[in-house]
Formats: sequence, structure tokens, C-alpha cells
Amino acid sequence: MPNMQMSFYWGKHGTVLFSGWPKSGGMYTLALFFVFFLSMAIEILSNQPPIRRGARPASGVTAQAVVYFFRISFIYLVMLAVMSFNGGIFIAAILGHSLGFFLAKFRAVAMANREPSDLEQKV
Repeated sequence: MPNMQMSFYWGKHGTVLFSGWPKSGGMYTLALFFVFFLSMAIEILSNQPPIRRGARPASGVTAQAVVYFFRISFIYLVMLAVMSFNGGIFIAAILGHSLGFFLAKFRAVAMANREPSDLEQKV
């Protein structure tokens, strides 16, 4: 087993999540995008709407539990990727979390600022 990196390094060679991955520059770019979008999904999934009144509690809680399962799975995958100590992977994770947070909060503010007439038309 090769020695594990214990300090940040800047390069495309190393192990990110799986042994031998990435092997090339293209695979490294794919790993960066994978971690970026996974981090963005974590932030978007963290803002779940409350269960609607009148909805069946079991179905609402089940849906939230499924979303929570995927969110926690993504969190652990990003954590393991960052533990590769690759600087590019770390930056991709931070940028993904930041953009995901921005999109989630922007959507929440947009929904809060809707006029009541807009909401009544959709119900």
C-alpha cells in the first residue's frame, strides 16, 4: 500500500476516493467536477421545505428521511475526498459548498418575497 499523503499537495496524481483514481489529467478534472457538484448538492439538500399541513405524516417524514440519507452520504464522500489532501479537491469542495449555499439561500429569499397572490394561484 502506498504511503498516504499527510499534507496538502498540488498535483493531479494521488488517490481520491478510490485506489488508482484519478490516473490522468482528464480523470482529475472529472474528480474536481464530481466533488464540486457533490458539495453543491449537499447545500441544496440541506434546505428542506417543512411538511405541508394536511399531508400524510408518514409520507412526508419518509421523503425527508430519504433526502437526509443522500445528504449524509454525500457529506461523507466529500469528507473522504478532501482527506486526500489534494489542494484542487479542497478548493472544489469549498467552491461547491459556497455556490450551493448561495443558490439555496437565494431560492429561499425568492420564495419568501413572493406575493401571496402568486402562492394562491399555484395551490
